[in-house]
Amino acid sequence: MKRTILTGTAVLWALLAMSYSGHAQSDLPHNAPLPTVITAPQDIPYPGTMLLSVDATDVARRIITMKQTIPVKGGARVTLMYPEWLPGKHAPRGEIDKLAGLMITANGQRLEWVRDPVDTFAFHVDVPVGVTALDASFQFLAPTEGNQGRIIMTPEMMNLQWNSLALYPAGYYTRQIPVALTLKLPEGWQYGAALEKSGEKAGGSGNITTFKTVSFEELVDAPMFAGRHFERIELGDKSNPVFLNIVADREELLEAKPAHIAAHRALVTQAQKLFGSKHYKQYDFLLALTNQMGGIGLEHQQSSENGTIPNYLTDWDKTADARMLLPHEYTHSWNGKFRRGADAWTPTYSAPMRNSLLWVYEGQTQYWGAVLAARSGLMSQADALEALAMTAATFDVRVGREWKALQDTVNDPITIKRAPQAWRSWQRGEDYYQEGQLIWLDVDTLLREKSGGRKSLDDFAKLFFGVNDGSTTSVTYTFEDVVKALNTVQPHDWSTFLRTRLDGHGPAPLDGIARGGYKLTYVEKQGPYATNAEARDRVAGFTYSLGFAVNRDGRVVSVQWNGLAYEKGMTVGTQMIAVNNVTYDADKLKDAIKDAQKSGAPIEVLVRNGDRFSTVSFDYRGGLRYPKLERVGTAPASIDAIYAAKK
Repeated sequence: MKRTILTGTAVLWALLAMSYSGHAQSDLPHNAPLPTVITAPQDIPYPGTMLLSVDATDVARRIITMKQTIPVKGGARVTLMYPEWLPGKHAPRGEIDKLAGLMITANGQRLEWVRDPVDTFAFHVDVPVGVTALDASFQFLAPTEGNQGRIIMTPEMMNLQWNSLALYPAGYYTRQIPVALTLKLPEGWQYGAALEKSGEKAGGSGNITTFKTVSFEELVDAPMFAGRHFERIELGDKSNPVFLNIVADREELLEAKPAHIAAHRALVTQAQKLFGSKHYKQYDFLLALTNQMGGIGLEHQQSSENGTIPNYLTDWDKTADARMLLPHEYTHSWNGKFRRGADAWTPTYSAPMRNSLLWVYEGQTQYWGAVLAARSGLMSQADALEALAMTAATFDVRVGREWKALQDTVNDPITIKRAPQAWRSWQRGEDYYQEGQLIWLDVDTLLREKSGGRKSLDDFAKLFFGVNDGSTTSVTYTFEDVVKALNTVQPHDWSTFLRTRLDGHGPAPLDGIARGGYKLTYVEKQGPYATNAEARDRVAGFTYSLGFAVNRDGRVVSVQWNGLAYEKGMTVGTQMIAVNNVTYDADKLKDAIKDAQKSGAPIEVLVRNGDRFSTVSFDYRGGLRYPKLERVGTAPASIDAIYAAKK
């Protein structure tokens, strides 16, 4: 019997078909024809090489034009798929709404395509006898405003993701479909990508470039940043080639001091010391310094897409919070790309991914991202401790765990879709990242304690991610594999340890902080790490005092569930008008909180919700409260050792 792969409601159709098999025709539902079954993928070579030509020169209108030649067998129905389930996004995020103008021809004759009514990312084409190739052309209409999606093209730069710019034939694993790419960029632009030109490495300039043939899977995993203002910096050496490819809104934003480049080089060195292996031929950091193109942090096996603030390099002392991005995405080359949860691996971009192990994939990566940022000098240890305090405080008051276990948050990329939330502290939202970081700190400090300082999570990293040095072929794992590796490092009931924290509804996992020589406290003065981050984001945080955060325009952007502001009826979108009868600004509210602590007088805030005004009175005398880690005990703190550079 022919195997099929069904997505979405196609499963329902299949069940209906099976339940009605053997029944008389009159027993079948009327006017409900079963949809075309899409051929299941097979792990066999595709017969031929796809040709993909991309023209990305229309930056003014932000239109990317594609032409594609796809070898086929005549006299059969062919299904062409548009990538839907995208690695690293953990959800069906394919932007098929931006595909337009699809035309398919064969031998100069137009062929009509039909979109599948169930899997709307699939296009069926009946191929005439004697035809050996289909020619497809279409456009990707990149957003021209932010409300249409992430901006990927500006007059100065672009971010090309091949999964948005190509179709692929159903019936084959994507790693078995060869594709040859030709790209046209604006004149004089340069680019970075984990692709090789025909004959030489990528990374140069030129209007039209032809790249070496790779599998469709490899192509999708090798996106491109290109721009008018470009710099390429070598971070590794011949034994470990790593490059930092930077595009910027303006030329002067590319200027970097030697010490700052040295910290990025130290990131590569410290990662190698940690994992003891590499799983790329060459690694390319793609870094955009911009407030025009949309931000991004997306992992790939041999590269990563990183979009951050324009002054990342030029205002170094005030951008520490932006410097965990590259360590996080670099770690993913080992954790998430090379080693991946078994239920997250799929043979095509049409098969749904399952996210049960994202607390390893993303949670441990979040942990190593912070550790490598500190070990490399991208962040000072003081900044790293302040960042950890902020994470700990967030989950110290994350009341959503009362109803929703951390394990369930791995479904949030699909259910919440990274959409804005009215009550984040109650709804939760992809908490497996930062709460996962706290769990892995808990693991690391416990390993060190039980082994008398002889073992740590570093040993797990080398054991688990350091296998098959040089290989780029993914190795999957299960929960049991994680537990087995931890027990190899240090025997313990790791299964119960992890499941208690993943499935329970107890307090935040802060044992790692206590075991690491610190405790979470709250102080009246905010540290420089958070101060700089809030200044750039134009947000003032009062979460741990009045229970909300507010942007520079006085609009409330978050409210703590069951906090003081919640009890007063405030919500996201509440507009602050005045504080104690004076026009609102954040400093006036801070002064009012401090004055109330001394005088005992209530804090009066005039607010607006829609077209209604009201006065909110806070009977609060606790002063300003900002999270901080306070050193406890006299023994050496294992958190300090964790953040120290490896020799």
